[in-house]
Amino acid sequence: MLPSQRALFDIPREICYFNAASWSPLPIAAQEAGRVGVARKGRPWTIDPGLASRQYERARRASARLINADPDDVALISSVSYGVATAAKVLTVPAGSRVLLLENDHSSAVLEWTTRASTQGFAVEVVPQPGDGDWTAAVLTAIERPGAPPVGLASISSVHWSDGGAVDMDRVASALRAHGAALLVDATHAVGVIKLDVRTLDPDFLVFPTYKWLLGPYGRAFLYVAKRHQNGVPLEQTSYGRRAIAADQKPYFRDVSFVSDGRRFDMGERDHFISLEMASIGMEMMAQWGADAVKARLGMLTEQLAGALRDFGVMIPDAAVRAPHILSLRFPSGMPERLIEQLAAENVHVAPRIGRMRISPHVYNDEEDVDRFVTTFRQLACSPSRG
Repeated sequence: MLPSQRALFDIPREICYFNAASWSPLPIAAQEAGRVGVARKGRPWTIDPGLASRQYERARRASARLINADPDDVALISSVSYGVATAAKVLTVPAGSRVLLLENDHSSAVLEWTTRASTQGFAVEVVPQPGDGDWTAAVLTAIERPGAPPVGLASISSVHWSDGGAVDMDRVASALRAHGAALLVDATHAVGVIKLDVRTLDPDFLVFPTYKWLLGPYGRAFLYVAKRHQNGVPLEQTSYGRRAIAADQKPYFRDVSFVSDGRRFDMGERDHFISLEMASIGMEMMAQWGADAVKARLGMLTEQLAGALRDFGVMIPDAAVRAPHILSLRFPSGMPERLIEQLAAENVHVAPRIGRMRISPHVYNDEEDVDRFVTTFRQLACSPSRG
C-alpha cells in the first residue's frame, strides 16, 4: 500500500488535518515553485520567452493524464464555475427538456442552469438527496421517470461535496446517452483519487480544479471539451484562441479564425507564471502515485475511522454508496454546537457541511491521525456535559 507522504508536506506532527475536500496543503515542492514564480515576476526581464508555452503545455498534459484525455481537448481555466459557464454558452439545451441537478450539489454546477432555465425554456429538476445515500439509483430513477419531459442535460458532481456520496458515472452516462442527453461532470472530488476515463465515459464536458485533491493552488482548473463541441464559441475572446493574432508581427490580426481544438476555450490571462507550475507539480505527484494507490490508502483511513466511530451515536453512509476518501457523519439530534471549533482548538481539522461533519483525509495522513481524531472526538462529542 502507498505509505503516508507526510514528509513531502509542511505539516507539524501535532496537526491532524482531515479537510482536503475544502483545500489541501501545498506540497513543499509546490511551495518552492510558487516562491520561484513570485521572484520571476519580480524580475520580468529575466523571463525566458519560451517559458509561457512550456508551462501551458506541461499543465495541459498533466491534467489530461489524470482523466486519460488528449491534451488537445483540455482548456486552461480558472474555476469550475468558469467551465460550467463555458459549457452553457456552447450547449443548446432543448426547450421543453429537463436539466437534472443534484439536491444541495455545489453551486458551481447548479447556478448557471437555474439562471438560464426561464429564458431558454427548459426545466430544472433537482434529484432529491436519497435517504439511503445511493445517489446513483436516485439519478437513474430521475432519468427514467415515467411521463417526465425528456432529459436534455445532467450537470452533476461525480462525488457529492457535502455527504461524500459517489455517483456511478458509467451507468449514468449510459442512461443519458440512451435518451440523447448531454452530460457535464463536476469531477472536483474525484480526479486523482477515483479513476475517470473520458475516452470510455464520453462526457460532453468535465471540469475540475487543483486546490483540493490535486494538491495545487487556487485559481487553476481544467475543462475537458468533447471534440463534438470544439467548434463552439468560447466564453472569452483571446488572441491565443485564434489562429494568428501576434503582437510582434504585422499585420496584427492576420487570421482571426478560431484554433481547432480545446485550446480555444483557454481563459484570458492564462499567463500565471506563479501558480501554473505549482498546479502541474501537484497533478504530476498524484499521477505518479496513481488513482488506485491513492484510493486504497484513503479508503483504508476512512474505513478505520468509520469502524471506530460507529459506536459514538453517529450515522455513517454505507461504504457501497460513498466515495472512499470522504466520510460524512450525521448526528441524529444535530451536530453538537461548536464541535468543529472545539476540534480545531485541539488541532483536529474537519469541516461542517449542511448539518454534517465531513472528514476528508489525503496522502499526508496516517494511522496516528486516525487515532488522534477518534480520541479527541470521543472526548468532545461524547462527554457527559453534552448529555
